[in-house]
Amino acid sequence: MKSRVHMAVDAEEDILAIWRYVAHVDSVGRADRLIDELRTSCLSLSAFPDRGHLPPELERIGIGEFREIHCKPYRIIYRLVEGDVFVHCVLDGRRDLQLLLVERAIRPRF
Repeated sequence: MKSRVHMAVDAEEDILAIWRYVAHVDSVGRADRLIDELRTSCLSLSAFPDRGHLPPELERIGIGEFREIHCKPYRIIYRLVEGDVFVHCVLDGRRDLQLLLVERAIRPRF
């Protein structure tokens, strides 16, 4: 049975920020192709939600409910809840995951 994939607002904002950055430093065409790849990777979790692994940075601090897959160089962080997939964020794998998550936790949301 296929799982439903849900995208958190933060994940959608991450994808939009990636598109903006790539469109600015490279081209709109490259940004469009990259976003298609990221969305395809996210949606592929509906067929194989268990294939991801625990992000080592989270596992080290005892957080085990999140998994990740890669769409190089990006990391797609998600969790499974009652058979559904919830994509929480899409982050640049070249950056420090713990720092990114701390920044996200203290970011004002209005």
